[in-house]
Amino acid sequence: MASQDTQDIPSAYEPASVERRLYQRWMDAGYFTPEIDPSKKPFVVIQPPPNVTGELHLGHAQRSTVEDALTRWHRMRGEPTLWLPGLDHAGIATQVVVERELASEGLTRQDIGREMFLERVWDWVGRSRGRISEQHRRLGVSCDWSRETFTLDPGPSRAVRHTFVNLYRKGLIYQGERITNWCPRCATA
Repeated sequence: MASQDTQDIPSAYEPASVERRLYQRWMDAGYFTPEIDPSKKPFVVIQPPPNVTGELHLGHAQRSTVEDALTRWHRMRGEPTLWLPGLDHAGIATQVVVERELASEGLTRQDIGREMFLERVWDWVGRSRGRISEQHRRLGVSCDWSRETFTLDPGPSRAVRHTFVNLYRKGLIYQGERITNWCPRCATA
């Protein structure tokens, strides 16, 4: 006869329920949110933001696993550790996804015009960005989700402009003729 304790143990490991519960406990305890300590050198990783294409792929999972291992290692060493998550606003990959959606409706981006196309891209971004963040959470990555950024948020946009201006003033950014990858279908680089 089984005791009460063994009756509560499932006959098979159910990773979805166990991992979801454990991850939520980590989030509730604030394990991924660093405390600022001026006496310690911080370790910071800015997540290369995935394009908002609807779903993560194996490459995202591999990159996230490596970044997570490094982040956790520094955290276990007692360093103030921040892994800043984010999403990219568009890019060619997002454009292609939206163009596929339009094609299923018998339309092209030229048919609907620039403004309507941009509206459709923003609609896609709005529908997809939560899914990508949720997929990262399901992977168990230890990002500080309270600081999630988007490439067109005011802070990141300002930082990028500031960096480019500084690089330009130092002569490290210049305009010139160069060979580039050009997509004749998308008509973009």
